[in-house]
Amino acid sequence: MRFKAIALAGASLLLALPVHAAAAPAKDAKVWEAAEAARGDELKLLGEVVNIDSGTGDVEGGRKIAAILAARLKAMGFAIESLKAEADGLPENTVATLNGTGKGRVLLIGHIDTVFESGTAKARPFRMDAEKAYGPGVSDEKGGVIEAVYALQILHDQGFKDFKQIVFLIETSEERGSPGTHKLIDRLVHDTDAELNLEPGDTPDVMTVWRKGGSSYTIDVTGRAAHAGIAPQEGRNAATELIHQIQLDDVFPKSGDGLTANLTILQAGTRGNIIPDHASAQINVRVRDKADYDKVQAIMAKNAQTTIVPDTKVTVTHEGSFPPLADNPGTNALAAQAEAIYAGVGLKITRGGNGGSSESANAYEAGVAALDGLGPAAANFHAPGEYLLLGTVTPRLYLLTKLIEELGQNPPAHLK
Repeated sequence: MRFKAIALAGASLLLALPVHAAAAPAKDAKVWEAAEAARGDELKLLGEVVNIDSGTGDVEGGRKIAAILAARLKAMGFAIESLKAEADGLPENTVATLNGTGKGRVLLIGHIDTVFESGTAKARPFRMDAEKAYGPGVSDEKGGVIEAVYALQILHDQGFKDFKQIVFLIETSEERGSPGTHKLIDRLVHDTDAELNLEPGDTPDVMTVWRKGGSSYTIDVTGRAAHAGIAPQEGRNAATELIHQIQLDDVFPKSGDGLTANLTILQAGTRGNIIPDHASAQINVRVRDKADYDKVQAIMAKNAQTTIVPDTKVTVTHEGSFPPLADNPGTNALAAQAEAIYAGVGLKITRGGNGGSSESANAYEAGVAALDGLGPAAANFHAPGEYLLLGTVTPRLYLLTKLIEELGQNPPAHLK
């Protein structure tokens, strides 16, 4: 744990940033007008990419979207790398890099994969009403990714070069915990001064300053098959044992700001007349404290030693995802900076946190100041009713553009 070190390093960071972040800067009329002018094209491009299915593992869809975005970034002078995913069955990740003449290195991270199955875009295509935009992935996270493209376009059109480097990572497996991008994220966050994450903001207009870490635990049970009618006693029912193993409600909460554990996938059996010889379940665990991962593993492993169905075997494994984004001085300093930018145009943005994981936690682990939830404000993520608040499109584009500009000119100190 590095909380003491972070706190000490944070003191010097806070000394460096308040002069820059305390007073609300005047409205940058040129950038605001550009953000307003971009709105129609921004929403048009958003509709185009929302209408392309890109659920995690949809290689064709991911490549289509990446090609659209890469062409726009290349036209702005970005060098484009299409990097093979670090796991099978995933589209390539895109890294766009632009060098400037200043001193600040800014990393933007967004993902184009969604949680929706192929065919969802056709069934629920992009649409708008007076207040909201809808469609699969409209906010999580295509809205933020498109916002970043237009923020970079504004800076390009205005000839902004006062930064050392801007890197834009467009990744393709975040919804599964970034199995195809872990090493790449680690490399990029160790080579930047600030990370800005394009996950959606929460409603009505909230940026994200803390997040839980997330990991999936799999409980596998091996039993013995038998005819369910003639000789069920010869079988060892893996499903029955699995039901025993997933009785975790009295141990782990299902909701709240702390540790939570929820059953998400349950599988057993192949035919209605066979005692199942295998059963498995996935438990999605979210934590505020990394030490809680060990606590969960220990309890599940201990439970696996006690079975109620004789001759069954239980194993517990887990796939690492993201660490928590803890409350920290680097993020809070960037949040104050964002609040000042918003105040300059007469608006108010607030701070919050949630149980969703993101790459900003990796930046924090690397000692880099990170601010999350910078996409348009939105709600109903991972559900058919997912939406994006249209009233936040222009303010959030202005905010992201100004943050990139200010951090390029005046990068924050590292936390360690």
